[in-house]
Amino acid sequence: MEIKPIAYIRTDLPSKFGVPRQSGLIEELEATIVFEPEYRIDEALRGIEKYSHLWLIWEFSQNKQGSWSPTVRPPRLGGNTRLGVFATRSPFRPNSLGLSCVKLNSVTKTADKGSVLLVSGADLADMTPIYDIKPYLPMSDRIEEAFGGLSERDTGLLEVIIPEEAAKPFDEKRLAALRRVLELDPRPAYHDDPERVYGFPFAGFEIKFTVNGTTLTVIKAEKA
Repeated sequence: MEIKPIAYIRTDLPSKFGVPRQSGLIEELEATIVFEPEYRIDEALRGIEKYSHLWLIWEFSQNKQGSWSPTVRPPRLGGNTRLGVFATRSPFRPNSLGLSCVKLNSVTKTADKGSVLLVSGADLADMTPIYDIKPYLPMSDRIEEAFGGLSERDTGLLEVIIPEEAAKPFDEKRLAALRRVLELDPRPAYHDDPERVYGFPFAGFEIKFTVNGTTLTVIKAEKA
């Protein structure tokens, strides 16, 4: 079976660095789903506004590889412990497909791209291809007694300091989203170097920061 993208998502995070580890962690992070011309048909979206959340099936497009391994090293375990690939959400999978649940904020009609979906809580990088969209069904998709290993490891939130000068380029919504991205600590789990300056692109700017203990300090936000 051959599949092709029906849409692409537009977000403020063009690289993997900074993208939330799972969907739903940062509701302040908004995104737009833009359909490919072939699928810009309003009839295909009829009734979608009756759902609060959607499932997205997408491709780990920034993890292209020619082969796969039956075991992986999850970053949240420090990169030293191996688990079976099907027991993790690692992007390095046989078919490189991801599954995310996002909140549907609105359906908006545009002049040049047809109807687009405005969503929040996505864990996808900018221009990630989306292969399917399905409604989230609270009565059947939620399992009260569910439990799950790695997802229950709580690493805690960082205290984030963003100087006024670094905050200036962003409006209130984007600044809140950036703060949440940083609170969740975008660094690899095994990094602990207070002298190291990290950087990642966000909303057209390069965010530079350091982490000392549980405090993250933004050094600057410069135009990318």
